[in-house]
Amino acid sequence: MTKPSGSPADDRAVEHALNALWEQIYDPQTTAIIEKLPVQRDWRCLDVGCGAGSMAAWLAGRADRGTVLAVDTDTEQFAAERPANLTVRNLDIAEADFAPGSFDLILGRAVFEHLADPAAALERAVSWLAPGGWILLEDFYFLPSEHAPTAAGRALVDAYLQGWKAKGADMHWGRRLPSTLARAGLTSIGLHVTPLGPGQHAADNDLMRLRMKLQGPGLVENGLVSAEDLAAFVAGLDDPAARDVTTLEFSVWGRRPEA
Repeated sequence: MTKPSGSPADDRAVEHALNALWEQIYDPQTTAIIEKLPVQRDWRCLDVGCGAGSMAAWLAGRADRGTVLAVDTDTEQFAAERPANLTVRNLDIAEADFAPGSFDLILGRAVFEHLADPAAALERAVSWLAPGGWILLEDFYFLPSEHAPTAAGRALVDAYLQGWKAKGADMHWGRRLPSTLARAGLTSIGLHVTPLGPGQHAADNDLMRLRMKLQGPGLVENGLVSAEDLAAFVAGLDDPAARDVTTLEFSVWGRRPEA
């Protein structure tokens, strides 16, 4: 969907900054949910799509007598120094194959929505849970682009939706998480929904500025959005008249019944 905006070194620096902001925005909600689960110090945990590894490291401290396996298709940004109970593997979750009952906790953030068949992948992940184990998935639901309050917002949201659809991602998957977990046989299903978008909070605006710096030129070059709309969207991030909820983050968790 996109092409680099500058030199590889510049783009990598922006990616590092993006990951740091992403963790700043999303980690507090994720950790708050997990703290409410009956996590034991000897649990075996799987972090799917671990990114730069902030949650994997946190889980390693929470389950300090257990283990954490962090997997992603790109683990280059993962810190070299890590706890002894944390293992990192370069692995595509769509191709992963773990033995039934391998984990007591599975975490996946912004991953399943990008899979070709997220419901089937979820069923496989549930089979990896030990009886009594928990899974927490956090994915997104994009609201209709035509409902955005500004022309630039409508253009940008539509561009992202087109680009993700072309790559096979389903940016409406998050809405189906509660029912999908129920159909997979999980119980004690919980749900938290977080509104996101321009003007929701300063860190989210900063994240969008960095994202536009890295990905915006590719959106323009690929004809998904005009340079004028891109500039207007960035300029309006702090304008109360452009405040919008473009996305809902669905945080959904459930428990595999005891055998």
